[in-house]
Amino acid sequence: MRLYFLRHGIAEDYVPGEVDSARALTREGSNRTKAMARVLLNVGVKPRRLYTSPLLRARQTADIVAQVLGVKVTVRKALAPGFNVEDVATLITGLRNSDDVMFVGHEPDFSTIVSQLIGGGDVIMKKGGVARVDIGTQHPPRGALVWLLPPKLID
Repeated sequence: MRLYFLRHGIAEDYVPGEVDSARALTREGSNRTKAMARVLLNVGVKPRRLYTSPLLRARQTADIVAQVLGVKVTVRKALAPGFNVEDVATLITGLRNSDDVMFVGHEPDFSTIVSQLIGGGDVIMKKGGVARVDIGTQHPPRGALVWLLPPKLID
């Protein structure tokens, strides 16, 4: 099973007193997300499931990617900040080893999860970056980091 972790694109700055979950992608964030989605399409990424955080910036990122890849988006509260390896295990339960799953969410969750899945080490997920982890065992999920694509490589 291939798991893809896509950190949401560049969003509006947080303003104290405003609702963090309502921050939208900036124009640059949207454009970079479209470019990353085209790269994913060109390398053959087509997840069976695309799960996203309910926060606006993540949903917008997921919608852009889903449109380019021709897949459906499913919003999951578990992907809000606080997402963890146990949530990954829950979301992949019942899927076949041949299924690919994409998660769209946040930091520091994704760096921590990818590190735990691969048995340790520092992982840095930039906004709009994507990591691919190939899972060998599902319960508990463990695997190998196959690639980590920072968005600057596609600029």
